[in-house]
Formats: sequence, structure tokens, C-alpha cells
Amino acid sequence: MSKPRHFVLAAGGTGGHMVPAAALAEELTRRGHRVALVSDARGVRFPGLFEGVQTHVLPAGRFAGGPLGWAKATREMWRGRALARQLYRTFRPAAVIGFGGYPAFPALSAAFAEKIPTAVHEQNAVLGRVNRLVAGRVDAIATSYAKTERLKPGHEVKVHHVGNPVRDAVLALRSQPYPLLDEDSIFRVLVTGGSQGASVLSQVVPEGLSMLPVAFRRRLQVTHQARIEDIDAARAKYAELDIAADLATYLPDLPEQLKWSHLVIARAGASTISELTAAGRPAILVPLPSATDDHQTANAREITEAGGARTIAQASFTPAELAKQMQRLGLDPDALQNAAGRARSCGKPDAARDLADLVESLDAPRSPLPVGLVQKREAFA
Repeated sequence: MSKPRHFVLAAGGTGGHMVPAAALAEELTRRGHRVALVSDARGVRFPGLFEGVQTHVLPAGRFAGGPLGWAKATREMWRGRALARQLYRTFRPAAVIGFGGYPAFPALSAAFAEKIPTAVHEQNAVLGRVNRLVAGRVDAIATSYAKTERLKPGHEVKVHHVGNPVRDAVLALRSQPYPLLDEDSIFRVLVTGGSQGASVLSQVVPEGLSMLPVAFRRRLQVTHQARIEDIDAARAKYAELDIAADLATYLPDLPEQLKWSHLVIARAGASTISELTAAGRPAILVPLPSATDDHQTANAREITEAGGARTIAQASFTPAELAKQMQRLGLDPDALQNAAGRARSCGKPDAARDLADLVESLDAPRSPLPVGLVQKREAFA
């Protein structure tokens, strides 16, 4: 076991950034290290993540809204950088690791100024904006995919393909068999649009499932995560079509839902793909067309080419197309079992361990502070 050190993890406040950061925090804590989180107001409120970890909210503006918006964002970034430097002078991190999102930028910029070793982790198959901005200065770039777009020539020497860490509860599903399925058993479908939901799934999925053969439709048990503005209409539609469905705006027990799912209909966010491949669950994926650099289509490519998923562009995602793809998969238990195995083959179950190994290698330990000071919880506004 290595000597205990302090590490700062910096991530924007979406599930795609926060979940892998939380998985790394758990692994580093297991190894005896102390971890601090830097994020925005959204990130520190994610339920069930970073329990017992000191958290810091740093200002980090978004570069939008024209010249006035850019000027305001720049001021916020500089203020966040100053507060991060103040944090580092007391917490004394051995390294700072960014997971993307605007709050990661002032944290990494402060680390450069303080000459603290740095790394970034990219969850998507396309290097994100903030990670592109800092890629030339960080000491290591950890990727989730063997092929990651938007990496500049010369950066390959510091790229480490580690995968995208998932929660322990999801990783535990990897050792469990695919749920038993025969021609008469309940067919469980999980519909999820990620932490933000997806209106198109609420609009298309109920109608698509209603087009399935009656005998198949009666076997369905749907769990559907919907946006708050869509949930009432979707619930009414399922009831009208006589399809058994449970709906919620948030699924705190997502690993349990994934455990019993025979098929997942979802967006192609980084966390979704990593959880599908960790657990080994077949999917129908509908990439978000407005995603920056179309990164969700790139995320879906590996699992689709492996045969673990079918990808439908949103423009082609109609009830009829969904019903056609559902029948091809759902009416053949052997095909589903095979797709589950192919999805599983794309997983990186040791991602958290490998990322923690990389993080530990960045720097030698620094002298620790008294425990009382380290455990103090602060939030900068």
C-alpha cells in the first residue's frame, strides 16, 4: 500500500462527469488517501455521491452570451482559480485530476500555477472542450476509449487507455448472469435518458412498444426515467396502451433496475455506455444529436460494432423503427443473450483501479496536514 496522499478531483456538475469522479474517489479512499472535490452547485448535490468527501464549490462561468457573457465568464474563471490556489496551499494535493466540465478549468489552471502534477480523464470518445484546452499542459490524459477523437498529434505519449470508472454496485453485476428469459417470461425494459432525461424517449417509446405483437406486448414490464415535464403525459400514454410501466424522474436504484433488465433503451452518454458494458446489457441507443462534436454517436460506435447494441439516429427514431428493432431482438432470447455477452466484452471492469494507479504515479507524497484541518468541509461561493 502506498503512503497516504491528498488528491483533488475537479468535475462539472453532470452525471457523466460526476459518476467516474466518485468512483475514483472511492478507490483512492480505499487505498488510504484523502480526497477533495471541486465542482459547481449542481455537482455537490448529486445524491449518493461523494459521501464523506470534503467538497468545494468554485465559480466557473460558461463562455456563452456574446462579449458580455464571455467577459463575465472570464472574471468567474479567474476568481475560481484564485480560490483553488488558496485551497491547494492548505490541502496540499499530490495531484489534481480533471473530469471535464467548466468547473474543472479553474482548478487545473490553479494547479499549473502551483506546479502541482495534473491529469484529465475523458469519458467520451471525443475529447471535450475543457480537456482540449488543457491537454497540452497536463501530465497525463486518461481515456475511456481506445480511439479518442480530437487528440492532437504529440499527445499520444501521455495517453493512457483506462476505461470509464463505474459505481461498485454496477460493477458487481458483471459477475451475475443475464436475467433468465424464455418465450413466456416477463420481458423487462429499462428506458433512461441519463441524468437529464430525454423527451424523445417519452414521445416515441410508448407508441413503439404498442406496435409489438399482442403476446409480446403483454409480457412487457417497463421502467422509464422521464423528464419532469414529460412524465405525466408518458404515464398516461402507457396506461392508455395498457403497457405495464413504472415512471420516475430519477432512479436512485439504477443498478438494481439494470440487474433485472433484458433490454435498455437509452441515450449514448458516457456513463450509460460504461454501465451497459460493465454489466453486459444489450441496448437500443439514440444518441443526442446536439451533443458537442456529436460525441454520443462516437460513444455508441464500439458497442454497436461489437454487436452489443443497435444505434438509431434520432431523426430515424420513430415508433415503427423502434418496434422493428425490438422484435428482432426481443423475440429471440438467444440473440439477446448473445448481444449481452458482446456488450460485456467492451467493458473495462478495472477502470477505477487503473485510473487510481495512474493518479498515484503522478507525484511523490507531500507532507500531510493535521487530520482536523483536512476534514474541515468548506464551500466557496
